[in-house]
Amino acid sequence: MQPVATRHALLAVSFALLCPLLSAQARQDTRTSDKMPTQDELKNPPKTWIDKDTGHRITRLTDEPGSASFYFNVNGYTPDGTEMVYTTNDGINVLNLKTRATRNVVKGKVRTMEVGHRTPSIFYIKTDEDAIYKTDLNTRETKMLAKVPPRGRVITVNADETLAAGTYDEVDKPNEQFGSNGGKVTAPTSPQTSPLEQAANKGEMMEKRLAARIPLVLFTIDLTGNGKVTSLLHSTDWVNHLLFSPSDPTLLMYCHEGPWHKVDRIWTIRTDGTQNQLMHQRTMPGEIAGHEFWGKDGETLWYDLQTPRGEDFWLASLNVQTKARTWYHLQRDEWSIHFNVNKDATLFTGDGGDPRQVAKAKNGEWIYLFHPQIFKTDGLTNKDWATPGVLHSERLVNMSKHNYTLEPNVSFTPDGSMVIFRSNMFGPTYVFGVDVKKEQ
Repeated sequence: MQPVATRHALLAVSFALLCPLLSAQARQDTRTSDKMPTQDELKNPPKTWIDKDTGHRITRLTDEPGSASFYFNVNGYTPDGTEMVYTTNDGINVLNLKTRATRNVVKGKVRTMEVGHRTPSIFYIKTDEDAIYKTDLNTRETKMLAKVPPRGRVITVNADETLAAGTYDEVDKPNEQFGSNGGKVTAPTSPQTSPLEQAANKGEMMEKRLAARIPLVLFTIDLTGNGKVTSLLHSTDWVNHLLFSPSDPTLLMYCHEGPWHKVDRIWTIRTDGTQNQLMHQRTMPGEIAGHEFWGKDGETLWYDLQTPRGEDFWLASLNVQTKARTWYHLQRDEWSIHFNVNKDATLFTGDGGDPRQVAKAKNGEWIYLFHPQIFKTDGLTNKDWATPGVLHSERLVNMSKHNYTLEPNVSFTPDGSMVIFRSNMFGPTYVFGVDVKKEQ
């Protein structure tokens, strides 16, 4: 049996390996020679150009090699919609979306959480202190808000910026762990190295992590001054992908992580621990739902739905207030690792995928714009049925030179004029934007 500290250090390493903000340089490049950037592109990546295959203008928004926009479902924009926060190898920077001017606001290695929905602030973790910090993007005034619980990982901040949420592992002794019912359960015998460390790939790691049944707590932590930790849920399932509603400060989404076809993934819970509810019930073997994200209204959950896995593709939604569901159908090549939606849900975007992804797309390496269409139902309705529709695709960016081991993580700018993504198409990672309207 490994010492507890060692096991948790290895778990931390495994989570770090999954972090979406890893730079392209740290990933294995599997592109073929005809897709590699030229030497000139590596030395002098273009600042702006019109994609000859799509007619849309693309702009490289950052100059720092290794810079990256946020994970697709994490807010990176200021409340007034004028600026975007991004990461660099040296800290946290801000981009003015109109002037394209950039400035540094946080120096050093930190783990970003998200931009505040109420104030122009960035919330982040100083990992060497295990503490949550907040920095004003205009004044750079910085304040330590709370300490992270031991073995904890804090991920998201609520709409009024009073609470953060995360998980921590429950541990009593090296040979015992606390179960979800509060009693002690004997931990399984461990090899000399962590099962996660031994995993050959991400899929195997997810299988092993789910099977480990490590007792954990889903919690909130007060950011207003006292740092109080409140337990919401005890579980031996792998809980991950926490994300507060951008409009309701009491509503938290989370997922049961693991191989998607083996878990009921998408859940919501209130910050008082009530209304712990499954958001999508599977109806067939192999069905998967995941990569969930909030609509801008903070009431609609969107997610990638496949019925079953790798065969039939949908972008699905549930309004948590009205319980209305919508399923938009997609073709195989249009499936994307991540999707996103504009402010009024009139347009969607996706970042495509290469043939190694779940859709096995033969021609899916594009940034897409999707135009939704709802089908006529001729008056046939049922409160338990989803409203059917289809997404009509428009290609925005040819991503054939992008190495998809780095996920592009698309999002709309607040005014809806541009789709933001990160790419290694010119070697190092940079942040790019593509105009939604085609160049005249």
